[in-house]
Amino acid sequence: MPFITYLSGLLTAQMLSDDQLISGVEIRCEEKGRCPSTCHLCRRPGKEQLSPTPVLLEINRVVPLYTLIQDNGTKEAFKSALMSSYWCSGKGDVIDDWCRCDLSAFDASGLPNCSPLPQPVLRLSPAVEPSSTVVSLEWVDVQPAIGTKVSDYILQHKKVDEYTDTDLYTGEFLSFADDLLSGLGTSCVAAGRSHGEVPEVSIYSVIFKCLEPDSLYKFTLYAVDTRGRHSELSTVTLRTACPLVDDNKAEEIADKIYNLYNGYTSGKEQQTAYNTLMDVSASMLFRVQHHYNSHYEKFGDFVWRSEDELGPRKAHLILRRLEKVSSHCSSLLRSAYIQSRVDTVPYLFCRSEEVRPVGMVWYSILKDTKITCEEKMVSMARNTYGESKGRSYLTLSKSLLFKHFLLDGGQSRGRSFSGGDQEAFPLLPPSCYTQLPSCRGPQEETTDLWRDNWTSSASGGHPRGLLQ
Repeated sequence: MPFITYLSGLLTAQMLSDDQLISGVEIRCEEKGRCPSTCHLCRRPGKEQLSPTPVLLEINRVVPLYTLIQDNGTKEAFKSALMSSYWCSGKGDVIDDWCRCDLSAFDASGLPNCSPLPQPVLRLSPAVEPSSTVVSLEWVDVQPAIGTKVSDYILQHKKVDEYTDTDLYTGEFLSFADDLLSGLGTSCVAAGRSHGEVPEVSIYSVIFKCLEPDSLYKFTLYAVDTRGRHSELSTVTLRTACPLVDDNKAEEIADKIYNLYNGYTSGKEQQTAYNTLMDVSASMLFRVQHHYNSHYEKFGDFVWRSEDELGPRKAHLILRRLEKVSSHCSSLLRSAYIQSRVDTVPYLFCRSEEVRPVGMVWYSILKDTKITCEEKMVSMARNTYGESKGRSYLTLSKSLLFKHFLLDGGQSRGRSFSGGDQEAFPLLPPSCYTQLPSCRGPQEETTDLWRDNWTSSASGGHPRGLLQ
């Protein structure tokens, strides 16, 4: 039987039938194409004839496969098998909204594992750009509609540096339900909750407000279900922005130190200069040195004058603090102008309305916890860096410059980048190709964007596409 004849008969049977043999399937037959030259049955001598070609079946209503089966017993068996395969990995039966695992579906710890526990994906909150001390992280709730029930999320955070053994130093572990939602955590860490594009999707978040500037942090998250199983780990590693400096105050201190060093320096003036320089942070001291050398280097640079006026021992105590400033931040602190600003962003702080019983954590479902949220404003201080007032610039990291050096065979050394260097910077917007290293933003202002790879800004609209 030709296929088109079969389809036509099937369509006629469906139209004449009262019980709709084919539920949810619409069949359309159209005349398309010409008779193939290899087919001698459909050709007439001296006359071209269009041959009916079947069109792909179109689904006009989505229905489960088992509804297409007419026999009730077969339909129920098929439904049970599909539900088990989708929700319980084919190793258990779906009972209401949970999985009853088969006897063979238990792990080495004796816990049922037929219903998989998805891995949460930790990420930076797009609404809160990290600063020198504030970082906000978020993740989507991974609890499925049927199967495993998430009881808690465990968040670990630790500072990573060359002096820390990452294997021995585990950092701090926080329970999202017991420590953060209950309000038992410190004022430096708070929990939040929101909804995604679909109301049924819950997004949990945590904001850290007391981190150290210019420090590398590692954040790790995993889920815990009501049976005590742990999901796979999800990790985010980032470096906080450079420490804040008050440029006006740094310039005032530089003038003060010059006046104390100028002429005969008494013991009292020496002690005043020493105390003043030791009281400021390492980043402020670096900026003071920059201003001093910019204005008074013709009378001797800052290092030489400090050693001459304060003596080698005191000068060494002061100058060795400059070693704490990273190369990334030191390059920014050499900028001609540094301005300060404060951004205010809304954040949804949440707390649970009920107290979870001690020792019964695994038997509580996080999604069923009653949570009260209140929107508050979070102030985040930032520095913006520029070559001159009202002019922005882009600072490229050493790794990116080295990558460009490899791409152009080392020819870029000693010259500025031009429009011909577009291929070396595929992530830059086209408007920046002809302005490197001075790529102006819409607000003519730059800021430290909390990454070593790129440092750029536009006040109020940061080029997130440049971040790795």
